[in-house]
This record gives sequence, structure tokens and C-alpha cells, in this order.
Amino acid sequence: MVQRGVVAAGHPASAAAGAAALKAGGNAVDAAVAAVVTSFVAEPLLTGLGAGGYLLVAPPGQQPVLLDFFVAAPGRGAAAPPAPMTHIVVTFEDATQIFDIGASSCATYGAPAGVAAAVERFGRMPLAELTAPAARLARTGVRVNAMQAYVFGLLAAVVGSTPDAAARYLVDGRPPREGELLRDGELADSLDRLGAEGSAPFYSGDIGRAVSERVCAGGGVLTTADLAEYRVVPRIPLRVGYRGREIFTNPPPSAGGSRLVRALVHLGATDGTPDVPGIAAALAVGEHAPEPHVHRLGSTTHVSVLDADGWACSVTCSNGTGSGVTVPGTGIHLNNMLGEHDLLGGHGVGERLPSSMAPTVVRHGFDARGGTAELVVGSAGSSRIRSALLQVLVNMVDRGMSPQDAVDAPRLHVERGVAYAEPGVDVATLQAVAGPVMRFDAPNLFFGGCQAVRRDVRTGALDGGADARRCGGVVVV
Repeated sequence: MVQRGVVAAGHPASAAAGAAALKAGGNAVDAAVAAVVTSFVAEPLLTGLGAGGYLLVAPPGQQPVLLDFFVAAPGRGAAAPPAPMTHIVVTFEDATQIFDIGASSCATYGAPAGVAAAVERFGRMPLAELTAPAARLARTGVRVNAMQAYVFGLLAAVVGSTPDAAARYLVDGRPPREGELLRDGELADSLDRLGAEGSAPFYSGDIGRAVSERVCAGGGVLTTADLAEYRVVPRIPLRVGYRGREIFTNPPPSAGGSRLVRALVHLGATDGTPDVPGIAAALAVGEHAPEPHVHRLGSTTHVSVLDADGWACSVTCSNGTGSGVTVPGTGIHLNNMLGEHDLLGGHGVGERLPSSMAPTVVRHGFDARGGTAELVVGSAGSSRIRSALLQVLVNMVDRGMSPQDAVDAPRLHVERGVAYAEPGVDVATLQAVAGPVMRFDAPNLFFGGCQAVRRDVRTGALDGGADARRCGGVVVV
């Protein structure tokens, strides 16, 4: 059977939607967008129309491009300073975390603009054909899986913080349970409008006005001017050589790609397959500045796609932990990124916020056409993104593992003088080189949600790996 492509995503429904786009004749970008808009339905607390992210595309024979549609600091023409945010305590595993939510935590979102720009610039299919399956799923409903049930339980205080959010996300006042069916007709309607009209209604039209009115009425500073001025920013990806490959990833102002590149440069200067001390040392090199967007959950999702024509696409999106601010009639739950960062001291109005997200594409060889797109990877997991990506890349490139084995392999993470380890990591060795070790009893979503796809550069065969830590899915068509 001739393969058309491969999609790995944070939810099986998202991967299936991307695969359907490939079957319909779309390229990797079309498939990624179909998967992303479906993730708005299937992973509603991790991403959505009120979120932001990054899309890295590597067209065959051309230089890769990063589309930055991450959130921006609002406040253009705000009538008053932002009101105090609401503190929410979330218990995650063995620790409690405090998050700031509410209207003042809402930054200018980029997701509608990002998916529309990607299709307009790189896609083959009309945007309406990519949003329609997601809209149908929102109307008919998606079953809550184990990961989403866990997230709903974890963030019950967020979605229960306002009557509108509680009515939309809770079932009889409680978080939805695994197996229950969730429908969202308002989100379906907005997805249909996104497909038919593009992103304009969300920024200069009635949806944008409704969002701004709701946020400003609650004490936030997301104005109509902020939305009207928002733009997707094309950027030149960071590029680093590693083991005969070129690795492309997210450039500044995002921090995640830079940290990954520093770690890869460190490993690339050493001979042999990296072991636990080598990985730990590389991660320590990658950690130079305080991590942005640091929280234990890492409320983010990722999609990786390769197609048979040589296209590669890697997309990471995040809604933070969500603000609890929903806008009736729009299907939008706004991000809380201003509550995830210390913005007031250094980020001007309109500037992109920092992030750890690092969608990544690996090309094999350096021929005149720019090499062959061999691997596409990306991860959820906040500050653990660089750790997850580094280890998955080492597993595939240095150790020759399949994508699924590479994703499933035990992980470690080093941050601020503490090492974290899943079962299977040599803890004694890690402790000797990295200091105190926090051991986990089982593979855990703390260590990210990495989705990886691969092209065999000799045969062209495609395969992928989805992260069970986040109940991901992979489909080859």
C-alpha cells in the first residue's frame, strides 16, 4: 500500500482528523491544521480558539518557516489598569501550585489567526474543509478519555470559577468523567465561521468585540485594538547540525528552541551514544535562564505530521491553565498566560510572551534541495519540553529506536538543582552527576507529551509514536 502520510497528536481524534485530511489530498500543513482544530474540541482545557502557539513547516526543497501565533501582551488603549487576578491552588501529584486566572490573566490570543495563515500560505485544501469535521465532532460529542478526565479534575477550580465556564465544562457541578460525552455547539458554530470567513471575525469582527467586552468588563485589558493589531509573525527557525542532520526549531523570543539547541550542541561535541550523565549534563547546559511558563502540568498539546510528498509540519499550542473566562456565543475559553508569567516588569503591549514550546523538524542530508524531512517532533510539558525532545531525538538518531519506542522510553529532567526520573532511569548514576533525584513510580505526564513521526530516508516508509503519558494517538495512511 502506498502511504500518504503519518500524523501523531495529543488525542486520537486529532490524529484521525489529520489523517482524513491527508486521505482527502491535503498536505502535511492541511493535516496539521485539521488535527489542531479538532484538538480544540477533544482537548478543550489544553488548547482552543483562545490559545496561542507555533507552527513550523518544512516544504520540500525550501527553507523551513516558523509561524509565531503565540499570545501577546494586551493593553492598547485600556481604560484602566488590570484588576487583581484570582489565585487558584491546584494539587498536582506531590505538590501544590498557585495559578492566577480571571479576566486580567487573558492575553491576546493567536490560534484562529495561526491556523488561517498556515492554510493560506502553505495549504492545498480550503480551510472550511479542515474545520468542518471538528465542528461536526463538537456537535455530536467526543468521549472524555483518561487524560482529559484527569485534566478536568485537576483544573476543576479554574473551570468552576465563573458560572459560564462551569455551565460549559462541568457535569452536574462536577468535572466530567472518563467515558462521558461532551458536546459544544457554540464552539462548533465558531469553527464553521473560522472555516467560512477566516480569522477576521475573531479579531476585527463581532466575535472579537464580544471577547474584548467580556474581558474588559471583568477587569482585564484585552481591547478591540489589541485584537485588531494582532498579526501572525513568520520567523526564521533556529538551525543546528547534529549527527549528519539539520535540526530546525523555535527561535526567540520563545526560549524553548534555544535551550534545545544548546543541549544538542553540547551532545554533538561528544563522541558515542549519550548516556544518563551525558543527557543530564546537556540538560544542565540548556538551562541558563529562568524557565518561562513553568508549572507542573504543562497545559499544552502537540501535532506532528509528515506526508509522502516531503512536507513536514510541527505545531504546538497552549491555553495555559485557562483563565476561567468564557465568552457566551463564541465557544472561546481564554488563556491565562498573563497569570503564567511575570509580565508587568518587562513585556510591552503587543509583545509576544515567552514560552518553552519548541516544535521541531529534522532533515537528513544537505543536498541542493535542502535535505529530506526525516523526523518531526514536539511536546507538551512546560519546562520539561526541552528534556522530552532531547531524549526522544537521541533515542531515534543516536540509538536507532522506532518513534514509538523512543517516545515510550523512560525520561529524566534536570531543573534548578533537582533531577526527576521515571522508572528505568539509572537513578544512582543520575544522582551522582545531578544531585538530588525525585523518583516517579510510573511514566508520568510531568515528563511531557511528545508526539513523533519519522520517514525512512532509504525506503520512504512512514511511522510514528504517540505519547501514552498524555493518551496521544498516531495514524499512518
